[in-house]
Amino acid sequence: MSSVAVLTQESFNEHRSGLVAEQAGDEEAPAYKDAFPPLPEKAASPEGTQEPVNAWTSKIRPLKSSVITQVFHVPLEERKYKDINQFGEGDQAKVCVDIMHKTGAHLELSMAKDQGLSIMVSGKLDAVMKARKEIVSRLQTQASATVAIPKEHHRFVIGKNGEKLQELELKTATKIQIPRPDDPSNHIKISGTKEGLEKAKHEILLISAEQDKRAVERVNIDKVFHPFITGAYNKLVADMMQETGARINVPPPSVNKTEIVITGEKEQVALAVAMIKKIYEGKANSYTVSSVVAPSWLHRFIIGKKGQNLAKITQQMPKVHIEFTEGEDKITLEGPTKDMQMVQSQMEAIVTDLVSRMDYMEISVDPRFHRHLIGKGGANINRIKDLHKVSVRIPPDNEKSHLIRIEGDPQGVQEASKELLELASRMENERTKDLIIEQRFHRAIIGQKGEKIKDVRDKFPEVIINFPDPAAKSDIVQLRGPRNEVEKCSKFMAKMVADMVENGFFLSVPIFKQFHKNIIGKGGANIKKIREETNTRIDLPAENSNSEMIVITGKKENCEAARIRILSIQKELANITEMEVSIPSKLHNSLIGSKGRFVRSIMEECGGVHIHFPTEGSGIDTVTIRGPAEEVEKAKKQLLSLAQDKQTKSHTAELKAKPEYHKFLIGKGGGNIRKVRDSTGARIIFPTLDDEDQELITVVGTEEAVREAQKELEELIKSLDNVVEDVMNVDPKHHRYFVARRGQVLRDIADEYGGVMVSFPRSGANSDKVTLKGAKDCVEAAKKRMLEIIEDLDAQVTMECVIPQKFHRSIMGPKGSRIQGITRDHNVQIKFPERVDGPGKGGPAVQENGEANGEMVEEPAAPVDPTAPKKCDVIVLSGRKERCEAAVEALKALVPVTTEVEVPFELHRYIIGQKGSGIRKMMDEFEVNIQVPAPELQSDIISITGLANHLDRAKEGLLERVKELTAEQEDRSLRSFKLTITVDPKYHPKIIGRKGAKITNIRTEHDVNIQFPDKNDDNQDQITITGYEHKATAARDAIQAIVDELEEMISEDITLDARVHARIIGARGKGIRKIMDEFKVDLRFPQPGAADPNQVFVTGRPELVDEAIDHLLNLEEEYVSTLVEVVEERGSSKGFVVREAPWQTGSEKAPDMSSSEDFPSFGAPVAATNKASPWGPKRF
Repeated sequence: MSSVAVLTQESFNEHRSGLVAEQAGDEEAPAYKDAFPPLPEKAASPEGTQEPVNAWTSKIRPLKSSVITQVFHVPLEERKYKDINQFGEGDQAKVCVDIMHKTGAHLELSMAKDQGLSIMVSGKLDAVMKARKEIVSRLQTQASATVAIPKEHHRFVIGKNGEKLQELELKTATKIQIPRPDDPSNHIKISGTKEGLEKAKHEILLISAEQDKRAVERVNIDKVFHPFITGAYNKLVADMMQETGARINVPPPSVNKTEIVITGEKEQVALAVAMIKKIYEGKANSYTVSSVVAPSWLHRFIIGKKGQNLAKITQQMPKVHIEFTEGEDKITLEGPTKDMQMVQSQMEAIVTDLVSRMDYMEISVDPRFHRHLIGKGGANINRIKDLHKVSVRIPPDNEKSHLIRIEGDPQGVQEASKELLELASRMENERTKDLIIEQRFHRAIIGQKGEKIKDVRDKFPEVIINFPDPAAKSDIVQLRGPRNEVEKCSKFMAKMVADMVENGFFLSVPIFKQFHKNIIGKGGANIKKIREETNTRIDLPAENSNSEMIVITGKKENCEAARIRILSIQKELANITEMEVSIPSKLHNSLIGSKGRFVRSIMEECGGVHIHFPTEGSGIDTVTIRGPAEEVEKAKKQLLSLAQDKQTKSHTAELKAKPEYHKFLIGKGGGNIRKVRDSTGARIIFPTLDDEDQELITVVGTEEAVREAQKELEELIKSLDNVVEDVMNVDPKHHRYFVARRGQVLRDIADEYGGVMVSFPRSGANSDKVTLKGAKDCVEAAKKRMLEIIEDLDAQVTMECVIPQKFHRSIMGPKGSRIQGITRDHNVQIKFPERVDGPGKGGPAVQENGEANGEMVEEPAAPVDPTAPKKCDVIVLSGRKERCEAAVEALKALVPVTTEVEVPFELHRYIIGQKGSGIRKMMDEFEVNIQVPAPELQSDIISITGLANHLDRAKEGLLERVKELTAEQEDRSLRSFKLTITVDPKYHPKIIGRKGAKITNIRTEHDVNIQFPDKNDDNQDQITITGYEHKATAARDAIQAIVDELEEMISEDITLDARVHARIIGARGKGIRKIMDEFKVDLRFPQPGAADPNQVFVTGRPELVDEAIDHLLNLEEEYVSTLVEVVEERGSSKGFVVREAPWQTGSEKAPDMSSSEDFPSFGAPVAATNKASPWGPKRF
């Protein structure tokens, strides 16, 4: 007997809105499970809902040029995966996809009528061979066989360093095991597929036959005739071998060789050759080989998608073999003469048709633009393909090829190539700039659903903004577009980032999950107050999340204040303590473990305490533990115990080596020491310049790793200690070069070649013998380097270059950078003369008008040649002659030139810019010096000084800037037009609109500034409009039209029942806005506490006001009648009745809605109870 529960009208009233009361009668009450169905259990999304990944559905790699195409057949009995229903999916397809990814070859599968598997593999030769080996090992069942050859032939099968054996295994896709030399057996074991076994066996016997001293005969017979010689199951060839006693090796079908090898006694061999030739001559007359001319680029179209076109022909004529060779403009056909003619005519017809309607073109585009041509997700290239009905092949990045190939309809090919070249040309004229923006700001810049970045892109529509993939963890944001727009966008985004950096500081505060509701407070009061007072953003984890971290974002000091406030709430609610433990910082990483595994296990074991380690690299040893006092103590013990374990298991060793050996031990770019680290797993620490013991090298790691690393290092040091001494002859005239500047050249040689000591004879010793001492390899390398230096010194000449002294500073460049570049590029030495500023400074006094130092000179010095250059202008170069000549040309190219540009004086201050920013920017951009005359000179001439190749660009840039400034002046003059309009102040709010919407629309539409009078203005009815004259006039007309419309409006009041006001207004004013928009009127409802709560005002044009009033009265009538019906229904309702309620099926009673135990308040403490509840287990 079912039980029935009744909820009274009073207890269920507020949940009943909108339900239709049940009719009184004999209707059966609904069951509880029907009225309140349970929520579905959470279940993981089944894998079956995802699209299966297989060879047919996975993305096929683009067609690449290949060296070879091969077809492999796997008979049904040798297939590993024989489920016909799973063809094209399942494990077999996954294996094929994996093989394609591994080898780079392209696989296509098809199933024959006998359920055998045909696999077409295309790609480069090595890729096809690797794919073949994978196919036979993973898709074919394995078998084994043995072949016996003389023991002395085994080494020829193995080859030098095992290369022949490896090649044979790869070629036949088998595993070949050859007995060891000490094993008397002559049997070689082969394991693999049946086809592979035959091939391997053939190859091994062939090698053995080569080495056999008996007679060997080779007969070349076309491959197509081999089956007739071997016979079914090799029976015919076996009979011949039995009859003649000779050994006959016919290459298996999968080996592309025509040579048949016969070995044995001479008479036996001759007899076998005669029998083979007889079979061949008998069959040759009934078999034909021919070819069809077809351009190689058309081959894939002839084959068709997945071989469909070719399959139609081969199904009709299965005995004809069709072979395509990559790179050759022909197709080879082999088969019976009677079938060949039909197949050849069909193939020629297909080729003729394709040649008539297909074409191709190759265009050259810089590889750096290829990805932009492809577009995001292939959008650009797919659009071009679909639009022009062509196939476009863009080479992958690793090929570094410029050629893009387009194939298809001739007209489509022409149009597609034109569009691609135009896109590439446009990209060449664009500028790309990389902005370094921390990845953590990327999401904030993009905004929710891309709203923020959309605003930036709208502001700079010509600039393409590319953010890196989040998985790449890159900070580089790329901007591409016109130069000026890219610069503006760059500055704008840099300002956005600067604002985010200031307000982007964040803290993660661990708070126990049970206290999160207290942090939020009733109705969010607590969290809202903290946010407002600290001006921060506070994010709490989702209710169903296991995370306890509360994230605070804002300025640093504000985040700290919010953190203190949140922690204080937690401390008030629970007995939370904080403890600091000192653990050496070098152990912190090992204690944290991979991805925090170790420390997380401690936190979980100790009741969810929080353990905080200092930032890596800070050198701080203090670790903070926070949580309940008892659990904190427990976590402390575990943490210290783990640290002790880590310390005892870590091993350290020390060894010494001379400091000059350290560079050699480390190697170039750390190569030597990295090898030791990788091979042993130990960490090797060399002393820094601040360490007292410069010879001490420390090795850290496990005991075994340290021991191995120490052994390797000691061997290296020992080899360096094996010092040799060598002598070389150096002409004394070059000694000075090596020992000058305190022996800098010798020091460089010692640093570069493992601390080799080079000793020159003492000055005045008149000896040319130089001694080198050090490790043997280092001495040889140093000696070779010194001979190269001597050769350069012997070929050295001195050359002079005359350039006026005033240009020397410009030639040198900032901090001598330009002259250092010439010295480095041309390998010469350049010496500038001392600067001479005037008489008595750095040189002899210059005589003017026969006076020296202001005194008359009676007997002048020797006459000076006026054509001779001044010493202060002479630059001396030394080095090889050809290098010095090239350096002189480079120096002369750096001599600056000056040109003058006429610019109106009134524009000078705009060119200079604020604090000189404008002119500095131009000088940096064009690498010139721009001299603007002083204001008091009132001159229009601006001088530009710089390198000749920079002057033209600088002059054009300056004149372009003048044009812009002139246009801006004219534009400012036109925009300053003003006019006023007189409007009654009572209409001003209507013209402005809600939140300024109307006036903003007028300002934006007409691009003008509209100023309303201030409160204290005398002319309260004057509205001022500023802008272009025609736009200001249009804005005035728009305002006047609004005023005219307002003057025609009337206002009427009507009486509407106050009970229906809320229904008319609607949720968030949606209903009233709809009425105002539909009838173009303004509605005003009474405020709470108004004298007449039923009075509503309608304002608008007379005819529209009448229509709106009629509509409102109709709504009132409809809503009032509904209210009456609801009241009547509620009066007659007997409540909502359900059967089989949970509180009726057991001993429990229905929950008491007035009980604080059954329905507790949020935030109120609740006493623990074990009593079961109809609503399920309590989670508080």
